[in-house]
Amino acid sequence: MIRVLIVDDSALIRRLLTELLSAESDIEVVGTARDPYDAREKIKQLTPDVLTLDVEMPRMDGITFLRNLMRLRPMPVVMVSSLTEEGAEETLEALALGAVDVVTKPRADVSHALAGYGEEIVAKVRAAARARVRPAPGGRAAAPARPHQRTTDKVVAIGASTGGTVAVQRLLETMPPNAPATVITQHMPPGFSAAFAARLDGLCAVSVHEAQDGQRVLPGHVYIAPGDYHLELHRDGSRYVCRVREGEMVNRHRPSVDVLFDSVAQCAGSNAVGVLLTGMGADGAAGLGRMRQAGAHTIAQDEATSVVWGMPGAAVKAGAAVEVLPVERITEAILAAVAPPSSPETQR
Repeated sequence: MIRVLIVDDSALIRRLLTELLSAESDIEVVGTARDPYDAREKIKQLTPDVLTLDVEMPRMDGITFLRNLMRLRPMPVVMVSSLTEEGAEETLEALALGAVDVVTKPRADVSHALAGYGEEIVAKVRAAARARVRPAPGGRAAAPARPHQRTTDKVVAIGASTGGTVAVQRLLETMPPNAPATVITQHMPPGFSAAFAARLDGLCAVSVHEAQDGQRVLPGHVYIAPGDYHLELHRDGSRYVCRVREGEMVNRHRPSVDVLFDSVAQCAGSNAVGVLLTGMGADGAAGLGRMRQAGAHTIAQDEATSVVWGMPGAAVKAGAAVEVLPVERITEAILAAVAPPSSPETQR
């Protein structure tokens, strides 16, 4: 049984989440807490496996509580918040601190609307129970010192889900400013992708954008799929461009990693590198396989450094990954894959 403690200042939300989660045969709601002080005592008494945590609460906000929790007693946390665009930075901060995932509360008609989120909430609680939780890293990894040749032909495609915001940040922070053009699909609710891109842009040497339809894809730049839209890579003559579209969900996701990877396989082929990071489910595994078949170099994050080894694990089992690496070695592998082969003259 997965033992869950629900932390929320709303009695209605506590009751609805309790009913929703308790309906599952493998989940037991062992208690609820109205604020972080109440939660602190109940964590000691009830030893839950997973915490659901609201961001906005009286007496102590959820981010401050999460920061203390991850320092003193790291455990799987799913953020359940009504904050969207205006509070995206707080939720991204929660993910950076070690929260496993986030679910947004409906803003209106909560009783009926929350039931529609039931399948998602249950899936994320189950994934959190299996997650490898680590406190936020104390410092950034050093950027690779080896030289890197600029190229306009190579493109990197990255897919991620649960735990991916931190993994993506770790990769991009170690990318040099002349890194190959990079397109990213991170499973993320609408309203968070712009804040995520802005956050990364302030931390990284590369320029990070929320992708726009028709936007030219250039070296030294990173393009992140907008929440609730698929991102594809297309060619416009000799140039790469972003295509952003709605369309049906693929693998129950929009944006879908498979949609991105399939487009990269078709228009970049062997000039691409595909990277599949931590995440729940199997989205991206088949697409990574098609990238490999098209001649791309493909990399999957290893199990030991993944929060949830669902997506990369599925890719590895299907033979889609050329390399399986810990997250801290993936940037080096990307740069090695896109570097031009050494000629006899350069080796003398």
